[in-house]
Amino acid sequence: MDSPAATERRSRLRQYQVQLLERMQAAKSGGAVGGRELAVLIGGRACLLDLTQISEIVPSQAAAPAPVPLTRDWYLGLVNIRGHLTGVIDLARYQRLDAGAGTPAERRLITFAPGLGFNCALQAERVLGLRKQDEMAPAPPADDAPAWSSQRFLDGDGQLWTRIDLALLVREPRFSQVGLI
Repeated sequence: MDSPAATERRSRLRQYQVQLLERMQAAKSGGAVGGRELAVLIGGRACLLDLTQISEIVPSQAAAPAPVPLTRDWYLGLVNIRGHLTGVIDLARYQRLDAGAGTPAERRLITFAPGLGFNCALQAERVLGLRKQDEMAPAPPADDAPAWSSQRFLDGDGQLWTRIDLALLVREPRFSQVGLI
């Protein structure tokens, strides 16, 4: 039997996912979402994900990846999410960053929107909520940043945010080559 705290956390997570889904649907239909992005922590860096490019947020404990032999170290394996086999990518390792400080309980899998044609999920150390990109100031891109992570912004508190464009990421040849052979 679950503790009252665990039941409450699950209830809040479900409520958050419903709200996120409503906002994503409003963004897809041209609703008044207005530049909102999902804020996540990946490799210790604050990142923004376009709501129209993601599908679902899944607790990583609910879907532990099954390792796949002869794959890159950043390919964590496969999970079954609602009856679909989904590849899990550790974007921090993919970018050669150190793992962040997120605890296993805080980690989430962010699944790609079906429209991207790439059935996978990114592992995020933590979901930080929604942010309005249009309330942030553009920041210069990093010198060596790939196109999919070249947009950067500063919020009102001086926090640097990197916008991850999943549509550009899936077109990167290295991203689709998870096998070692």
